Amino acid sequence: QVQLVESGGGLVQPGGSLRLSCAASGTIFRFYAMGWYRQAPGKQRELVATIQDGDNTNYIDSVKGRFTISRDNARKTVYLQMNSLKPEDTAVYYCNAAKPIWPWGQGTQVTVSS
Repeated sequence: QVQLVESGGGLVQPGGSLRLSCAASGTIFRFYAMGWYRQAPGKQRELVATIQDGDNTNYIDSVKGRFTISRDNARKTVYLQMNSLKPEDTAVYYCNAAKPIWPWGQGTQVTVSS
């Protein structure tokens, strides 16, 4: 059974930064493209960023230049560095495969507010 555990969220002021982590267990992590997703209140979950092997990354337009996804295959962990945060980034953030195939974790809440 694959388990995903997200962490690193919190309350931050606009313009601030956070680094999210997602630890995976129970899967051959390195074989999968991974993604970070978010779900804001009253909205559908959306894919924010993906990473395949090496430096092959993709981002939605609203986070390009502000967010950076990375991975450590030895630690089975994917990261999301979020800079210049905006109130519209407020959401619960989740990780999963880039085409989600595993049970969702609990997510980590990111709140951007002054």
